[in-house]
Amino acid sequence: QVRVVQSEGASVQAGESVQLSCTASGFIFADCGMAWYRRAPGQQRELVASMDFQWKRTYSDSVKGRFTISRDNTKRTLYLDMNDLQSDDTAQYYCALCRPPTYLYWGQGIQVTVSS
Repeated sequence: QVRVVQSEGASVQAGESVQLSCTASGFIFADCGMAWYRRAPGQQRELVASMDFQWKRTYSDSVKGRFTISRDNTKRTLYLDMNDLQSDDTAQYYCALCRPPTYLYWGQGIQVTVSS
C-alpha cells in the first residue's frame, strides 16, 4: 500500500526560510523521479523543482537560487528547502513522486503563507 505524507504547512515572514518534507512508502523510492509543485489562489499549478532518479535537478525561474530540492533515499523522504521567501511564494505545495511528467503519487498538499 502506497503512503505519501507531507510535513505540516507554515506561516512565515518575508525573508525567512522553511523546509518542506514528503515521506513515502509502498514502492521503490530510489528508482523514482520526484518533484514539488505549488498552486497559488486563482493560478494554475506550477512545477517548482524536480529531481530525477539520477539526482539531476531542475528549477522554475521564479525559485532558482532560493529553493533547493533534495532527497534521502534511506529515509524515503523528499525535501524542499525554501530560502528568502516572498509573498509570491504563498501557495499550496505538493510533492509528486514517480513516473514524471504526470507522476503516480501525490502528497496531500500543505499551505505555505508568506507575509510581507
